[in-house]
Amino acid sequence: MMEIRTPKTGKAKRVLEKRAPKLVETGKKTLILHGTKTSATVSSVLMELYRLKKGGAIKYSRRNENIRPFESGGETSLEFFSQKTDCSLFVYGSHTKKRPDNLVLGRMYDHQVYDLIEVGIENFKSLLSFSYDKKFAPHEGTKPFICFTGEGFENVPELKHLKEVLTDLFRGEVVDNLNLTGLDRAYVCSAISPTKVFLTHCALKLKRSGTIVPRMELVEVGPSMDLVIRRNRLPNESLMKEAMRTSKDKPKKKEKNVDQDAVRGKIGKIYMPDQKLDEMHLHDKSKGLKRERKESKLLNEETDSKKKKKSSE
Repeated sequence: MMEIRTPKTGKAKRVLEKRAPKLVETGKKTLILHGTKTSATVSSVLMELYRLKKGGAIKYSRRNENIRPFESGGETSLEFFSQKTDCSLFVYGSHTKKRPDNLVLGRMYDHQVYDLIEVGIENFKSLLSFSYDKKFAPHEGTKPFICFTGEGFENVPELKHLKEVLTDLFRGEVVDNLNLTGLDRAYVCSAISPTKVFLTHCALKLKRSGTIVPRMELVEVGPSMDLVIRRNRLPNESLMKEAMRTSKDKPKKKEKNVDQDAVRGKIGKIYMPDQKLDEMHLHDKSKGLKRERKESKLLNEETDSKKKKKSSE
C-alpha cells in the first residue's frame, strides 16, 4: 500500500494549491537535462536554451544514466524529476555514435510523458558568433513572436508535431492583451525539407511607418541551428482526450459586497467608518454663520430701541 501524505503546514498547502489543476493555467516551466554522454555542441545548445527561457526553466547539470526516452522503463526518472520540479516540458540532450548531437523534446501531462520528438542538431551557431548593436538585444522574460514558414508544417505529420512542441516550448504564459513596445524578439522556423527545419532567434526593431502600427525589422541575434527529425511518438488516444478536456465553467472575478436580488436586482453595500462628531473641529468662519450673527445683532438692536421708546413715554 502506498502511503498518502497530507500537508501539515501552511507552506506545504500553498505549494500543493499552486500545483493543482486550474481553469486558466499559468506558464509552463521547462526541465533541461543532460544524458549519459553529451558533446560540446549539445551542452552549448542546452545552455543557450536555458538562457532564452531564463525564469521559466530549470537546468540540471549532472549526467542522468537512468533516463532513456523511447525505451520501456527509461522514463521513470524523467517523470520523477517532472513531479519534483513541477515542469510540464523537458529537453534532454545526449550524444552517441548512432545518434550524434541528439535532442529529445517532450511534453508531460499529470507528470506522465505525453509525447516525444527526437531531433538532431546541425550547423549550430551560438549567441557569441553574432555581431549586432547591443541596444537591440531582447530583454529577459519578454513575449516572443513565433513564425513557421513552409507548407510542410501543414502537410507533414512529423513537422506538425514539431510545430506544436516548439510553440509550447517558446510561447511562455498565455495573455489576453499585449503591448507592442514589449515585443522585442521572434523565433523563425523554416521547413527546408520534410525532415529538416531551420530555427533561428531574432531581435525586433520597431521603426516609424507613418501609421499607428510600426514597421518591424528582424536582426538575427542567435542562436541558430538546423533540426533534423529522427523519431517521434504521439500520445495515446485516451491520454489525449483526457488532456484536451476543458471545463465549461469560466472563471468569474468575485465582486466584493455585491449581491443579486430577484426583485431589486444588483445590491451593493458601502461600509463607512464611525464618525465622531463630538471630536470634530468645526470652523466658525463660514458665511452662513456670519449672516446669522448679523441678523441676530440687528434683531437685538431693534428690540433695544423699542424698549427705550417705551421707557421714555
